[in-house]
Amino acid sequence: MQRIFFNFLLAMEAVLANRLRAFLTGLGILFGVAAVIAMLAIGAGARQSILDRMKLIGTNSIVIRAVVPDPNAEQEQSTGSNSSGNNEKNKRPWSPGLTLEDLTALENVLPGIERISPEIVLNTNLIQSARLEKGRCIGVTNAFFELNNLRLGQGQFFHSEHLAGGRPVCIIGKNIQTRFFPNESPVGQQIKAGNTWLTIVGVLEKRQASRESLQNLGIRDYNDDLYVPVTTALLRFKNRATVSKADLRQGFSRNEQKKDNNYHQIDRVVVRVSDSQYLRATADVTARLLKRRHRDVVDFEIEVPELLLEEQQKTQETFNLVLAAIAGISLLVGGIGIMNIMLASVLERIKEIGVRRSLGAQQGDIVQQFLFEAVFISLLGGLLGVVLGVVAARIITNSFEIPAVVSAWSVILAFGVAASVGLIFGIFPARKAARQDPIKALRVE
Repeated sequence: MQRIFFNFLLAMEAVLANRLRAFLTGLGILFGVAAVIAMLAIGAGARQSILDRMKLIGTNSIVIRAVVPDPNAEQEQSTGSNSSGNNEKNKRPWSPGLTLEDLTALENVLPGIERISPEIVLNTNLIQSARLEKGRCIGVTNAFFELNNLRLGQGQFFHSEHLAGGRPVCIIGKNIQTRFFPNESPVGQQIKAGNTWLTIVGVLEKRQASRESLQNLGIRDYNDDLYVPVTTALLRFKNRATVSKADLRQGFSRNEQKKDNNYHQIDRVVVRVSDSQYLRATADVTARLLKRRHRDVVDFEIEVPELLLEEQQKTQETFNLVLAAIAGISLLVGGIGIMNIMLASVLERIKEIGVRRSLGAQQGDIVQQFLFEAVFISLLGGLLGVVLGVVAARIITNSFEIPAVVSAWSVILAFGVAASVGLIFGIFPARKAARQDPIKALRVE
């Protein structure tokens, strides 16, 4: 142990005597380790982001969105394809839109459905204690909260009487509680949505989610919405599947432009299947069933968010492999730099080697000395590289809004790689130094 410690001290003296050269030699390792840290941080951040998005949308889900076709585009297509002037062919195709009956048909036809959740989105005004704000009233069932992993902070979910009778009750998001009931519990109190007073029966826990994740997944911020039973939305607010007196007064002539031409009773449906292997097949059957029920009018969009996220994850993994290759090349270049400098150091210190050998140092002592130097330079570059990598990850997160998570095991891996590079690329120069003939080394001027 004394010989090893003595060899270590000699190596440190040699490194400190040439600080600038040691620092320049470790630059290759520094940038290589920094690249490894940043690459692993970006990869971990991407995986965490995908997991967070999966929590937002749930697993094994199919999303059906109602779409209102452009009447001008349909009329142009109909006019261009029917130059004979046949009135029957020029008639605009009619569709009942997305309705609750479609949900019943899906439940009867598709055997693998676990949950199905309709959503009716109504823009309205929220009024309470002389405070008025614009907001959204969402008609849902309790399946909506389960599919979106939403939990109650206060109160209770809708029970059977609320859902069956269209009762004037609601559940509010956390942001609505903050704005209208900052210093009191809203459960049991009333809030006015449009022209309807609603009794608050529950408050959702605050859902933490980035705006980018919400936009990419096409979902709303659940904290800002007010939720009512779907039957309440249809009975007390608006049922677009029915014809009212106002609609008759407004008229349905093709020459008149309606302000709101959304004829869908439901705006969005989320379907959860029992097994992920049935996602594509269920989505295909759903599309064919809805097209047939809507008289061959494709006024809906079907998405499978889980499959989209899987494709995004594959793209991210490919990107990580490219980053890993770049980091590996940087470490390789740094290792070659260490080997080059150590070989030059051997040539410069041949006489020192001869003196040590003549005083009784063995070949193993010379090998240890030069290995200690190579490993120390590599570890020094690795330490600075870890600091640079952590700083780079923070800069990437703050400047480019790319999630980057630096973990402890990535730092340990970076140090291990740095030490291994110094050890591997320092062996050849150390062995070459140890094989020097001490008599010839002493003759070198």
